[in-house]
Amino acid sequence: MSQNDKKKTLVLGASDNPARYSNLAIKRLRKYGYPVVAIGKKNTRVDDVEIGKEKKEFADIDTVTLYLNPIRQQKYYDYILSLKPKRIIFNPGAENDELAALAKQHNIQPLDACTLVLLSTNQY
Repeated sequence: MSQNDKKKTLVLGASDNPARYSNLAIKRLRKYGYPVVAIGKKNTRVDDVEIGKEKKEFADIDTVTLYLNPIRQQKYYDYILSLKPKRIIFNPGAENDELAALAKQHNIQPLDACTLVLLSTNQY
């Protein structure tokens, strides 16, 4: 499968700390060949993925996977919706009814799930 057939994913709340789940998600997504872009607290990188602090206008985002608690997500609502992803994955601890409702209003599928589990069970 070529890169273009894979679901381009934005990891929001990305960290270069190997102990963080967002870090594992970036590595696992890349291992499975998914194109990944990432936003975190600082400009850094995980393997071949650059993590930026800015809200960039990424094109063709299929999935936004969240590693931010609901309070930290608030400043990203408009940004996430502007990317028009097909779905938003609310990883454990990131569940947010308010953003999930907004997503549905914009025809975006909210999913309370774990990116790592979805990948390991071939459901991503």
